[in-house]
Amino acid sequence: MTESATELKRFAADVDAWMAENVPTQPDFLLPLSFLEVGTEQQLDFLRQWQRTVFEAGFLAMHWPTEYGGQGADPAYQAVVDQALARYNAPILFNTIGLNWVGPLLLDIGSHEQRLRYIRPILSAEEIWCQGFSEPDYGSDLGSVQTRAVRDGDDYVVNGSKIWTTLGNFADHMILLARTTPNLERKYDGLSFFLAPMGIAGVDAQPIRKVTGEYGFNQVFFTDARVPAGTMMEGEGDGWRVAMKTLEYERGVSAGQASGHWIVSTQIDDLIADLKGVQRDGEPLFQDPLVRDDTVKLIMEARAMALGRKRMTVPALNTDYPMGLALSSKYRGTEYARRMKLFGAAMQGGHSALYVDDPGAIRGGFWQRAYFSNFGATIGGGTTQVQANIIAEHVLGLPK
Repeated sequence: MTESATELKRFAADVDAWMAENVPTQPDFLLPLSFLEVGTEQQLDFLRQWQRTVFEAGFLAMHWPTEYGGQGADPAYQAVVDQALARYNAPILFNTIGLNWVGPLLLDIGSHEQRLRYIRPILSAEEIWCQGFSEPDYGSDLGSVQTRAVRDGDDYVVNGSKIWTTLGNFADHMILLARTTPNLERKYDGLSFFLAPMGIAGVDAQPIRKVTGEYGFNQVFFTDARVPAGTMMEGEGDGWRVAMKTLEYERGVSAGQASGHWIVSTQIDDLIADLKGVQRDGEPLFQDPLVRDDTVKLIMEARAMALGRKRMTVPALNTDYPMGLALSSKYRGTEYARRMKLFGAAMQGGHSALYVDDPGAIRGGFWQRAYFSNFGATIGGGTTQVQANIIAEHVLGLPK
């Protein structure tokens, strides 16, 4: 075993010991399954303290530079931490938009001053971030953004609305895509990208209730909101390029995220364990050959995706379609999770109709709640249909 492998193994043991000592027990209220469901101040306070604890222990963004709050370590160390977080069923690290999109973006194209100003408060959860891309009338057509930002002295006056804004009612800052020059021939031109403050006059975030009964999304209204011109990233009109760079992190195409622990782990092994006690026609569920066949297919697909993630790191194995695995990772992952969670709920027989807090619900209605919650993941960062088009056009070279 090499010295680096020995060090990594020793580090994994230290992380394991820390998790055993510090992962909090389940509180007496429902925790969100992902950062998309943080809907109450009680949840927020609990998760903010947990993220701060992980950060202060030196286990968050370990591969980021030390001058901005990281540890300057190899990314393998963060992978060890994330695996331990999942293994110990630890609460999520909720400030996901800051940790996994804004932080990497700032490290990539931000100024030194911007990194010093924003990154450490992101890591400590002192400041929360949201994303202002989608709009009510344009769905996934991001190039048709109509929220206007008009220069007025040292500010841009912003008017318009954003939708599906996760954490919007709690956020201190928004990555905002707005149109600074209208009526250009190409709709992708004339857009600008701001690190916009949320706590200013003229910004109103209104929570949206989901099918699960929870909150997390918001619609945000801008009414003559004065966003400082100094919060613009790159230059005026460069917003589309910056937004596309941001989406590379959101969709997992580019590496550099602070942590992958933004959602409660739902593995096929968990599903099998939860369904072992279920019976169908008086026999154990997994005695049914069709159920076993469907379960094996899910196992094989999970294994294939895991091997695909490893293959992504070996350039020689990606020469046929160099960006194929990277561009399809979000599509494959969220759609697999949706089908797996639906299977977990549907195989419960009469218990399938039971939900959270219903007496007799298997694992407290976890699989039903997880299935409904997963639709947010198939929409955020580009819908499944948009992702399929991206793969068709940019990987396979098919016509629009």
